[in-house]
Amino acid sequence: MSRNARALASFVGLTSLFCFLCFPNALRAATERVECNSLPSKFVHRAVPYCVMLPPAFDADKTRHFPILYLLHGLGDNEQFFIHSGEWNLVEDMREKGELKDFLIATPDGGTSFYINAKDGKERYEGFLMQEFLPFIEKRYRVLPGRANRAISGISMGGYGALHLAFRHPQLFSAVSAHSAALIEKLPVFLGGAAGQSNQPNRARIFGGVFGSPPDPVYWNQESPITLARTANLAGLKIYFDCGDQDDYGFDAGAAVLDKVLTTRHIAHEFHLYPGRHDASYFAAHLPASLEFHSRLFARAGHES
Repeated sequence: MSRNARALASFVGLTSLFCFLCFPNALRAATERVECNSLPSKFVHRAVPYCVMLPPAFDADKTRHFPILYLLHGLGDNEQFFIHSGEWNLVEDMREKGELKDFLIATPDGGTSFYINAKDGKERYEGFLMQEFLPFIEKRYRVLPGRANRAISGISMGGYGALHLAFRHPQLFSAVSAHSAALIEKLPVFLGGAAGQSNQPNRARIFGGVFGSPPDPVYWNQESPITLARTANLAGLKIYFDCGDQDDYGFDAGAAVLDKVLTTRHIAHEFHLYPGRHDASYFAAHLPASLEFHSRLFARAGHES
């Protein structure tokens, strides 16, 4: 990213934060609008913050309905990651260049949930998403009905969540994408780490108790997108995922396993192993690819309907 681009991203992030503090329910840019609020949940026993990025056409035509992309953030971030990271500006630029069609982008706060139901049953985030969040968002924001108009994507922990949810509920999503998804084939090996790794003692912390404390390999395998991909009916689901070949957590190995599973089952998918690590620069470089992937599919669905 150039110096000017970094400066612009920082300015956009600061401006967005100021607007959020003044007007928490309506963040506005020149062309796009981001609306942030929260939704009470009986599944996670709290109000869950969320943001929805609305294209200019959403306000221009009050009768029009739109496809929607659910975009899940990574560990340590929140529902506003699209704002403070500068990705809001990226979407605006791509939209202005005609690289993206009109669709909504919804970003719920996933905390450390991995977007699944916790092993102890105390927080059922997957239940929140499926039974509360999706119905609420799609009614409130004029979303087109049907699987063809709904897709899901994510980064890191969010990539895990996107793949898990799409493979567990393929009847609900027409497409899924993931960048550097937290894919681990053998949890004990991951938790043990490789000799000499500085982050070896901290690896269990990234799971936040969702899979048990210490993390339970049986529950991990049960919920893993790799496991789900072995038997799920993925007919018609469009799949894209990528990972850096020097991923700091070794998620590139898990991505390669998922690629092998899907290939063995003759399930069409797109997988890329690019140069890069598990960091913001990698995500920023490759997020446009998944946005274009979903935009093309939404446009095709609209044309066919």
